[in-house]
Amino acid sequence: MDMHELLDSIASGNDRSVLATILCVEGHSYRKAGAAMLFTASGKQIGSVSPGCLEQDLQEQALKVRESGQFECVTYNLNADEDVIWGEAVGCGGELRILLEPVENRLREVLLEAKRRNGTGQSVRLVRSWDEKEIGYTLHDSSDSFEDMDNREDKDDVPNQLSVVISPRPRLVLFGAGQDAEAIYSLVKQIGFHVVMADWRPSLCSEERFPGAECVIGTAEQIVERLQFRSNDYLIVCSHNLQRDKDMIRLALPVPLVYLGILGSKKRIRMLFETFLIPSNVRAPIGLSIGADGPHEIAVSVAAELIAIRAGRQAGLRKGRGRDAYFSPLFSGGTEQTHGNAKAVARAGERPAARKPGATCFINQSTYKR
Repeated sequence: MDMHELLDSIASGNDRSVLATILCVEGHSYRKAGAAMLFTASGKQIGSVSPGCLEQDLQEQALKVRESGQFECVTYNLNADEDVIWGEAVGCGGELRILLEPVENRLREVLLEAKRRNGTGQSVRLVRSWDEKEIGYTLHDSSDSFEDMDNREDKDDVPNQLSVVISPRPRLVLFGAGQDAEAIYSLVKQIGFHVVMADWRPSLCSEERFPGAECVIGTAEQIVERLQFRSNDYLIVCSHNLQRDKDMIRLALPVPLVYLGILGSKKRIRMLFETFLIPSNVRAPIGLSIGADGPHEIAVSVAAELIAIRAGRQAGLRKGRGRDAYFSPLFSGGTEQTHGNAKAVARAGERPAARKPGATCFINQSTYKR
């Protein structure tokens, strides 16, 4: 579940929804700071902030917030010896503080503006500032820095603040609409990607087979011309047609895509590439090393790799990237698995950034009162 489904729901109606956002976490937590969910007036819950142990109580709290029209901060201590929220211990561990806000007036306005900007490819930073009575909202370019807030001399006069980056769904193009792509699509559509299915066969590449996906029909040249690959795109080449895969790779290599994954054995991959010096954004073979066998298990390994790459990129963008970071020798790391599957680009998971949580969130805790 990502923020975009919440924004879609907010944009589709005006039913006085309540937004719940995790402010901070101490100890173990299912979701991280910045994660959000929506409670609609009709009783529908969109998203999650826990594995299910908090949502019932939050639903009741949301009803109070909807009736009062005032924001509220609630704290949940889920340590086994203290969490007696409903008269029994949940035992999940950790302590969470959650902000509940009625989605109306200024908040609704800035969320819809964030959705509009995301639609044009822009990332935005939503900053909340509040005291005991009022909460304010500002929307900034995501590149604006807030790292020096803790160093301010007047920090004791600064209200509680929460900063969350809302970014467009990254675009993932699957070239080749066969059985492997179908299995991959069934997973990646659920983890926050805008999926494009691309193939030269209209009978395979259709909205009936891939509901919710954007379908593009044509040769590799026609597909690239229509999609106009961008540096923040992801591409998986999996058509199993050697020449067509080679054409797509040749056209995609000049663009520093976030991720270019090739499905197949190393023997086949050597036939696809004509050079041993290629961008390090290429993952060949594709997928993390989990001993996957068959299209559905391979799809799990691919989805896991995409999550690791995306999380690493989000952290890497904040730290900066070296000029030559995209280049490395082909096949420099992995080994062959049984049945020709990829031994992972485990280096994706080995990068320190890739192990960090995916949420992009800043909380000014210097003035945070419990």
